[in-house]
Amino acid sequence: MIPSNYLEKVYAGYLGMNIGIRLGAPVEPTIWTYERIKNTYGEITNYVKEYKNFAADDDANGPYYFLRALYDDAKDRDITPNDVARAWLNYTREGIGMFWWGGYGVSTEHTAYINLKKGIPAPRSGSIEQNGKIIAEQIGGQIFIDTWGLVNPCNPKKAADFGEAAARVSHDGEGVLGARFFCAAIAKAFETSDVREIIETGLSQIPADSLYAKVARAVLEFHARQPDDFRACRDMLEREWGYDKYKGVCHIIPNAGVCILAMIYGQGDFNRTVEIATMCGWDTDCNAGNVGTVLGVACGLEGIVDKYRTPINDSIVMSGISGYLNILDIPTYAKELAILGYRLAGEACPQWLTDSFKEGEIYFDFELPGSTHNIRVSDPFFCRVRHSTEKAFRGTGSLEVLFDRMTRGEKSKIYYKPFYTRDDFSDERYSPTFAPKAYSGQKVSMKIYLDQWGGNETMGIAPYVRLAKSKKELVQGYIKLVDQQWLDVEFDIPDSEGELIDEVGIVLEAYSTRKPKSLGRIFIDEFRIYGKANYSIDFKKQTMSFGCVTPFSHNHGAWSIEDGAMYLMTAEPSEAYTGNYFAQDYSVSVKLNPQSGYSHLVAVRAQGAMRGYHAGFDGENQVSLYINDFGFKKLASRSYEWRFNQTYDFQVTVQGHTLTLAINGEQVLQHQDDKFGYGMYGVSTIDAARAYFSDFRFVEL
Repeated sequence: MIPSNYLEKVYAGYLGMNIGIRLGAPVEPTIWTYERIKNTYGEITNYVKEYKNFAADDDANGPYYFLRALYDDAKDRDITPNDVARAWLNYTREGIGMFWWGGYGVSTEHTAYINLKKGIPAPRSGSIEQNGKIIAEQIGGQIFIDTWGLVNPCNPKKAADFGEAAARVSHDGEGVLGARFFCAAIAKAFETSDVREIIETGLSQIPADSLYAKVARAVLEFHARQPDDFRACRDMLEREWGYDKYKGVCHIIPNAGVCILAMIYGQGDFNRTVEIATMCGWDTDCNAGNVGTVLGVACGLEGIVDKYRTPINDSIVMSGISGYLNILDIPTYAKELAILGYRLAGEACPQWLTDSFKEGEIYFDFELPGSTHNIRVSDPFFCRVRHSTEKAFRGTGSLEVLFDRMTRGEKSKIYYKPFYTRDDFSDERYSPTFAPKAYSGQKVSMKIYLDQWGGNETMGIAPYVRLAKSKKELVQGYIKLVDQQWLDVEFDIPDSEGELIDEVGIVLEAYSTRKPKSLGRIFIDEFRIYGKANYSIDFKKQTMSFGCVTPFSHNHGAWSIEDGAMYLMTAEPSEAYTGNYFAQDYSVSVKLNPQSGYSHLVAVRAQGAMRGYHAGFDGENQVSLYINDFGFKKLASRSYEWRFNQTYDFQVTVQGHTLTLAINGEQVLQHQDDKFGYGMYGVSTIDAARAYFSDFRFVEL
């Protein structure tokens, strides 16, 4: 039975995972040893690093992207290792992001990926038989599975089975037992906050004679003797279960000991648990992330202190092949996970929940306790944002913005960030790439309520968007707010003239003279970005970011910006994708200038590296339409005379089941196919090639 507070628990668990990852990431091995962490930071009681924005790592990528197997293949049945293996291949850019590409036979995930690519199916791809015991029993099987527990609440056995199926893509033996343990523990945490009971439930899903169970029992027994000194227990782990006894880069068994230690010595306190997991060293972000999910669910939102929650600001970014999916709003994702949980449990999802989740658009209702949906202010001296239950347009929550002693002409922006570049981050270990969540042609709407306490003039606002490269702000007309009233604010995003949009919001401005100053609050609710996009991409206004030409995610090939165009040179099949992942009917235009090679294609409704349609030049004097469904298959073809070093105007349109290719205004191919109903767009080649691409135009139909 799905618990009544399920959505809030999912939200707390996913927040907890990301808090743990962020806390542990700065002190990851091998540079940071247990002793160095202790000597440098002593007792960790807060984040040890400040980030401009935190770029997630493999610990967040796996739980997010591998779960998409529930949409792609396992829509109406239990998950299998092969379903998850297909998600590995589809959402990963080979050699970049997603997980640690440490080399075949060194990194377990890299090894499994190459096995899959070479046709070795799951679960053999991760088996001891294929890869040997050391590679198969590293930590990855444990760290990629949190979401399988979140979507199977109060059902430890099913959660463990799903976690095992996912883990077997890359792991075996003890590596799989970590997945079973944590998925069961997360599922159990929905119905009890008793840490001992949660741990015992996790252990009930693995063999009692396994090393995983033995290290867990060793920690529990030590705790019974010395319940007040976690460092003494950590010393015991070093002596009896340390890295010197379990080979490989990051073996699961020592880290399993740390996870049990952190949970039992944390005594049911979320904050203390993730701190202990971080102070214990070894795989700090993995361990703190796993126990953060368990304790986040168990303790709920009220158990997570603001000093850990506020810097997260409900946002995380990923490193998969879709730049659109890489920008994640945590409350929205919590709703998505909860809807999946109802589906897997065979229970009817509440209508209010399905109504509040809008796939493919931005919709922030601020209903989840403490939620901010990554709304920011440009001037924290004048303004502060926080969640409020005092005022809401509908429901129980809204975003409160305190404005403090502002005078005429003083302003602060209040905005959502729908796009990022490298300059927005402090590090780039997993090279995230991004496609905007807001485009020209779309609408922005919100409800705003003014509660003004002081000042001799009423506050005003002006909707705006900011352009990513030039930083130019496109400000709409000013609107005077009305005290003690909700006001509907709606505007169309103007033509960005080939640039990308990296801020969407309002400029709050005071009109009061110097005395008295303006003081009070505004409340924001029902914030939306929606509607049909119509925009261009001008490469003279783009940049190289995380090794990619904005706003594309590249897979293989050498890409750059040359002479106002995106340039590709490759000796192998290559692709570049962008756009709203959930776009359905649209037209894409691009100027294509082939330089060498006989494959020059435009991609539409691409759902990853292994799913989508590709149309264009295909061989000497020929055009073709392909479907890529884990392998390219030609759907239609005809002769067409084309030449190198000549620019062609391509237009590919997808509407309903009809796909149309036009070149220089002439329809050259049309075909019916119903396999893929939505997806990204971009360019690709299925062979060695060189080409220039320019003047993209995307029009949603």
